[in-house]
Amino acid sequence: MDLKSYLLLGELLKKRPATDRENRAFGLEHPLEQNNQIKQLSLWKQKHIAALKKPSEGDLFFSYLYIATMVLGVLVFIIGLFSGIGLLGYSGREPVNIVYFLTMVVFVPLCTMVLTILSMIQAHKPQNLLVHISPAFWMEKIFERLSSGKHPAMQNFKLDPRVGNWLVIERSQLFAWLFSWGLVVALLGTVVAKDIAFAWSSTLKVSPEEFHAFINMIAFSWRDWFPAAVPSLEVIEQSRYFRLGEKIDAGMIRHASMLGEWWKFLLCAALFYAIVLRFGMYLLAKIGLMRALKKSILNQKETMQLLHEMNDPLIVSSANEAHVSLEKSIHGYLRETTKLNTSYHAVLGWSYSKEEIAVLCDMAAIKTPLMLSVGGNNSLEEDSHAISRCKQEVLVCVKSWEPPTMDFVDFMQALEGQADKITVLPLGIPQDSYLPRSKALEVWAKKLASINNDKVWLKV
Repeated sequence: MDLKSYLLLGELLKKRPATDRENRAFGLEHPLEQNNQIKQLSLWKQKHIAALKKPSEGDLFFSYLYIATMVLGVLVFIIGLFSGIGLLGYSGREPVNIVYFLTMVVFVPLCTMVLTILSMIQAHKPQNLLVHISPAFWMEKIFERLSSGKHPAMQNFKLDPRVGNWLVIERSQLFAWLFSWGLVVALLGTVVAKDIAFAWSSTLKVSPEEFHAFINMIAFSWRDWFPAAVPSLEVIEQSRYFRLGEKIDAGMIRHASMLGEWWKFLLCAALFYAIVLRFGMYLLAKIGLMRALKKSILNQKETMQLLHEMNDPLIVSSANEAHVSLEKSIHGYLRETTKLNTSYHAVLGWSYSKEEIAVLCDMAAIKTPLMLSVGGNNSLEEDSHAISRCKQEVLVCVKSWEPPTMDFVDFMQALEGQADKITVLPLGIPQDSYLPRSKALEVWAKKLASINNDKVWLKV
């Protein structure tokens, strides 16, 4: 589940565009597969998405987030570009100290990635210090204030704090990645445009051998397949810079061609630590965000209620073998049954949709391989085709409050020649749990008595 789907689904759940019976019909049409609740919820969202007004709160928030990400992404790239230009600034008077650039592309990324992992561990807490000190958090807050005048509805929009934490973590990694690309572009542009002399210098007592071992440790990921990007001990010895006065050491000038070889090492270091590893952290944060979205939506009470409506029967009833009354009942019809079978060859719904028939069968715990909608707006050809598919025992569901018409009588007479037994089930309105009223049953009993066929039974 992505962020936009999460926002739209959350808004739909609060709007409740469907009744519990409609949701149960949808659940029967799209059953839960391998406990994949998110897939079922996504299908439900697609069906009811038109119920949301345009633009919805989810659309506004996603649009705001998209614009904020683009603007801030371009901004941090430019900051990274100018930071790289500043770190690599070369006037010809003294070499560029690689320690500064290495710090920005190796040590700063590693330190911030460690902090990111700690913030991921604590992301489930609403108040997360490591998240709230992130520059991305405050940059987006500032952008939100600037955008509130254009979209006043955004001021009342609330996001799950845990989702918000993961969103900040993910955006922080994206912005840090873009910042690193600015450093890389600055390095490539400076190397192409200028003849730079690189050197290393430190107040600490570090020998060339020790610094060479340190450089090899940093280059562990590419030193075997790209040895040209690892400075040799000779290059390290010749590129050590001691600032004594205002002049460059004469030995460095004689080996000026060696000093430019550092750019390959700097580029590989930037690509591996600041680009590749950072992108891995971004993917990890994205996975964490997706899990947070899933957990957040499934923990909402509206979601639990919807899943219950879609996957649990509205009424659980036990259906035993048909009980036959051979005495004349108060409804005036001889062939009556008080219980339904557990299965029928076909269940027909007179003026009922196929989805409504599925819900009715689910409520009565009836299994059938064939559910057909008949009567109503169906043509005679459609009803005839439905009758031709029926055989053995057939259940016909009718609306008890609608008196039987001659069309229904004609349909029953045609069905008698195809089925072995026909049970007519008058149903009440959904608000009465589909229980028919006694007077309505009497009307249907009299009409079935006029048909006078031994195959036709009335469910009372």
